[in-house]
Formats: sequence, structure tokens, C-alpha cells
Amino acid sequence: MDFMQQKADALTQSGVFSGIEWRVDQNAETLFTGRSGLQDVQTGSGIPDQAIYRIYSMTKPIVSVLALILIEQGVFRLNTPLSELDPRFSKMRVLGTDGHLAPADGVITMEHLLTHRAGFSYDFTVGCPAAPYYRAADIMGDGARDLSDLAGAIAEQPLVFNPGQSWLYSVSTDVLAHAIECATGKRIDDLLAEHIFEPLGIVDTTFCLNPDQQGRLMAIYGPRSMSSLPVLQKMPHDLSVQADLGASHPLFDPNFRRGGYGLYSTVSDYMAFANMLLTGRAPNGDVILSSAMMDMARAVRVSFLHNTFRINDEPFSGYGWGLLGRVMENIGQAQYPTSHGEFGWSGAAATYFWVDPKRQVSGCVMTQYIGSEHPLGNMMHTAAMRMLG
Repeated sequence: MDFMQQKADALTQSGVFSGIEWRVDQNAETLFTGRSGLQDVQTGSGIPDQAIYRIYSMTKPIVSVLALILIEQGVFRLNTPLSELDPRFSKMRVLGTDGHLAPADGVITMEHLLTHRAGFSYDFTVGCPAAPYYRAADIMGDGARDLSDLAGAIAEQPLVFNPGQSWLYSVSTDVLAHAIECATGKRIDDLLAEHIFEPLGIVDTTFCLNPDQQGRLMAIYGPRSMSSLPVLQKMPHDLSVQADLGASHPLFDPNFRRGGYGLYSTVSDYMAFANMLLTGRAPNGDVILSSAMMDMARAVRVSFLHNTFRINDEPFSGYGWGLLGRVMENIGQAQYPTSHGEFGWSGAAATYFWVDPKRQVSGCVMTQYIGSEHPLGNMMHTAAMRMLG
């Protein structure tokens, strides 16, 4: 039985999600693929071939892979101080629990950016004393702001903790993208095309849509804006109106580029990236990342005592954090079927991917709903594991 189709149909037919698309590969050969629902509830249009999705934080692993490629090329090191690449980060301050600011003890490194240990935050982080500063500076809201200008604004905000002393999901990958531009003298979008997209045959993953791609863009839903996420109360799923993204996520701005979000992609494009993460190689055998770097990338660098890995109200039971995202560290704490060493990440609009080296399986699930109360990725991952037997 096709449990993934069954689950997706139940969710779209009940009005939870507009449209869902997925694919699961093993050894880079497609096992399961499908779609359910509509591109746009209001128009009734079906999901087009090569539908395009806003992948939000699933941008992060792609930019992180680029950083690892550049480390292997000797452009910078994991322990390179961020302030060497941009002096604006040389005098960071830490916001104490008493509300006072003090000079940071230590420097932010590239590894801190990759592992979210720099001390940065997000404007939507519940209970974070720095979040109001981020909201006041409009860190996430202005997609027209140049990446370098954004980094400068982030450098002016207080850190939540001294670099390397704790973990907090944050704008670190946006700063990483800026640091890469400083180190190379090239734009992040051009570097992604050169080092990842072109070698992997990825054709629709971009920060700026062309007219053909616009026609394939999935409608996005959800009553909450990014800056109001999350509200720690249940809200009904609402497909009656599309989500208001404000100015945070431009469609056609050729200068829009970020590290932590912003890419548009397709299921097939993202699966090309996910399959590369099983081997470190392109389909023709060319090395994207060496086997030694892949071992480093898939290792746990941050463990969470007492199963405390959470982003606001969302738990990640059994997972630690590596250089690319979550890594399953303790199967005894996992809340859905997976494997030790499985890794991946998700996006704010309920996109999700995983890579399972033990089973040589990769999977991707796409939809477009901001602030979903339904763990679509986990449900579809579970259905896929059931089908794998």
C-alpha cells in the first residue's frame, strides 16, 4: 500500500494543506514519488510539473555545503574568526540576564556560524531577550536589503551568549553567506551555481524567479507572518487566504540573496542535492565534498542534555546538531522511525528532507504553509519507513 499517498490525500482532502509533493530515493534510484492536492485552492489549479516551492530554512544546508567546499579549497578554515572577514563583528556585545551589555568573551568563528553557536538569534524566538532588538532592526522583514547591509545590522545587535558557549537557532547562516562573499569577492548565488547547482544538474533553484518559474510557483498559506511565529497556541489551518509574506521574500529581485532562507526550489532539484549528501559526489562521479569532509559534516557537534533540542515549541527528540543540520544521535529518544545518523532539515513553510546513510535513502516533502500545526515531514517520513519495510 502507498502509505505516503494515503497520508497526503487525507491531509489535502480535509483542507489541512493545499498541495503536497514528495519523492524518496534509495541509492539515487527513485522508489516512491507522488503529489496530492492543488497548486492554488482559490483557482483550483493542479500541481504543475516541476512545481516551485519557497524552501525557507532548507536553504541553510545548501549554503553550509558551499562553506565546506570552500574550506576544502583553503579559502578559510572552520576556526577562521568572522572578524577577519568583516571587522564589523570585532566588537560584539553580550546581553546579560540583568539587561546590561558587556563585551563578548571570545570571537565568532566559521564553525560557530555553521553550528548556531555564535550567539545570534531570530526575531521570532520565544523568550529570547535579544529578539525585540531583532524585530526593531527589521532583520527578517526587509528582503530588499542587501546582504552586506543585513550583516551590518546583525553586527549591531547584542549576542545572547558568548560565542561557542551555547546553542540557539539563528541568523548564523545568513551571516555565513555574507562571510563567504567577503572571503571570495563573489556573490553567494553565483558561487552556489558554480560549485553545487551546475555540477548536480540543478536548474530551478534560485533566489530570483523568471516568468516561466513564476507560473509554477505554489501558492503559500498560513495566518501567521514569519515575525509572529510561533504563537504558543493552536490555530486552525486556514486555506481561505494566502499568507502575507510582506517584503521578506521577493520574487524577482536580482539582488535578493540570503543564507538562512530565500531559495526557491523543486522536489527534483532538492533530491539531487540530498542524494549528493549520501556520497559527496555528483551523478558523473565528480567530487563535491571528499569522503573525509562528508564524515565531518555528518558528525554530531552539539549534543543536547536531557533531550532538550527544541526550536520554540517544536521538539527534535533524539537529535543533535552537525555542520549541516539535525543528526539523529539517540534512537532511544526518537519520536518516529528513523536510523542512527539520519540527518536533514526543514523549512518554515513545512518543507522537509532527510538523508539516511545507513539505508542509503533520501527523501523530500514539499508543501507551502507557514506555521503548520501538523508535522507533515515527520508523518511522511514515517510513512516512507513503513513502505521501506
